[in-house]
Amino acid sequence: MDGSERRYVFLDNAASTPTFTSVLRCIEEFMPWYSGVHRGMGFKAIVATNVYEETHRIAGAFVGADLDTNAVLFSKNTTESINKLANRFAFKPDDVLITTIMEHHSNDLPWRKYCRVVHVGIDQDGGIDLVALRKEIMNRRGSVRLVAVSGASNVTGLCSPINEIAEWAHAAGAKIFVDAAQLVPHRAVDILPDDDPGHIDFIAYSAHKIYAPFGIGVLVGPLEFFNAGSPDQVGGGTVSYVGTDEVEWGSPPQKEEAGSPNVVGAVALAEAISLLRSVGMEVIADHERELLEYTLGRMTTLPRVRIYGAKSDLKGKVGVIPFNVDGMDHSLVATILSAEGGIGVRNGNFCAQPYMRKLLNVSPEEEKLKRASRCDNPTLPGMVRASFGCYNNREDVDIFIDMLARIVKNEQKGTYAIDPETGVYSARGFEIDAGRHFRYFNAFHVPGKGEEIA
Repeated sequence: MDGSERRYVFLDNAASTPTFTSVLRCIEEFMPWYSGVHRGMGFKAIVATNVYEETHRIAGAFVGADLDTNAVLFSKNTTESINKLANRFAFKPDDVLITTIMEHHSNDLPWRKYCRVVHVGIDQDGGIDLVALRKEIMNRRGSVRLVAVSGASNVTGLCSPINEIAEWAHAAGAKIFVDAAQLVPHRAVDILPDDDPGHIDFIAYSAHKIYAPFGIGVLVGPLEFFNAGSPDQVGGGTVSYVGTDEVEWGSPPQKEEAGSPNVVGAVALAEAISLLRSVGMEVIADHERELLEYTLGRMTTLPRVRIYGAKSDLKGKVGVIPFNVDGMDHSLVATILSAEGGIGVRNGNFCAQPYMRKLLNVSPEEEKLKRASRCDNPTLPGMVRASFGCYNNREDVDIFIDMLARIVKNEQKGTYAIDPETGVYSARGFEIDAGRHFRYFNAFHVPGKGEEIA
């Protein structure tokens, strides 16, 4: 903010991770062979097709899928994968889906379009109330079709015992879906063999959470399930035969991947997975757990800092820390961390409003009143979230904690103003010139009316 430069500390990995250098190199090496996949007999098309098909196997093996009995489908992201599954599940109006209030909106809203959704609450630490969940599943034996839970919360980082929950679902005659977007970057995941009571029937995750860009998601589920019925999106690549009044669908995954696929994204995903596996997911988990313990140890010494979710038993938590500073808006805290500390965090409700209200002990009525007034304090209830990647270290934590300590003492140097419409704070005199850091940005200019195009 004072014009000086410092090392940027990125603690917003729960939103999207940066890209591994090896992923960028892999993409660069692949680009001369980039081509449309399937049906092409040209050399580049054959190379690209072989690579693309292998990436499916890599993505499935990453979560322990039996590739003979499970389909591995690519989508844009986890959200699209969940929408696909919700559409393809063929729910009846009275069918019940059991989920929790801990879920990201993407593992809640898509289901509401197709069936009756029952939400289970949380325990005192912010995790799923497992006693209530098991009871709800067993009490609805025969009517519950699917249990949908997150593997790890994007708000608190708390993990769910997904294989145990799978056993309960199967005992009640239901299937289980796991939103693993926040789990797979931090923990080894095994959906277990198909005949295991703890087998995960469906699982989804995204490349942008595991150090690969280019908009690609993964959905794994029974081959038999995706062989049946019609795909949710149709068009090129999804069929084996088309007549004027007759269609024969192809086989998964092509059946479920309409149009030209994101081959470059698939390559990036495969390289990111390969690097994570070479490092070792247990090594990553141990490193992040130690970093989490160190950070919480320092944060708990700061006055006015309120941390949400469990602060002990860190084996059941990935590197996500939600917090607030008493007496300060979450947007202001995040803005100061960025403008004066060069620290990237996230603030808001993290697309998990029901969960957020429970953690903050805010009733829906209170929030509606606050939204209606929008005068003295126009921001909605929320938190600040710091989240780790496998590359973060203690130096990152020390920079973050030292800046947070200054905020707690009201020692920030800048002047901050709130936008009365959005509730977002900004530092006066602090502007970011995107063109300075990304030179192509200046070439993206859209000419105005009457302006000549150079």
